[in-house]
Amino acid sequence: MQGGPLDDRPRIESEQAVLRWLDKSTARVDRITVPVEGTVTLGALDVTVRACRRTAPDQPPEHAAFLEVRETHPGEAPRKIFQGWMFASSPSLSALEHPVYDVWVLECVDAAPDSPASSDSTAAGSQ
Repeated sequence: MQGGPLDDRPRIESEQAVLRWLDKSTARVDRITVPVEGTVTLGALDVTVRACRRTAPDQPPEHAAFLEVRETHPGEAPRKIFQGWMFASSPSLSALEHPVYDVWVLECVDAAPDSPASSDSTAAGSQ
């Protein structure tokens, strides 16, 4: 991806995005790790991570992920409600605006050897 964040400073392309999400109706909060080009279902949202970048260790810390978010309801076509970069240091700069769910980026990481993507909750992808 070109023209994204951090273009004027050294950056590291990461393999996974670590996200936190909130279901405002139940006050449920979970942390989930999603691979780049992977999609996870969070309640009625399908979140796809297209890219995840972080600054080099000798630069001021920043993590940014390019996300696509679609809202899905049974019997209806999915509706795109967000597409863009989210920044870990400034979650309100490019926020998902939804009455029930919040999603934000915590960090961009590489996969640990022999370790699949994970979640703090085994039911994070279901409701």
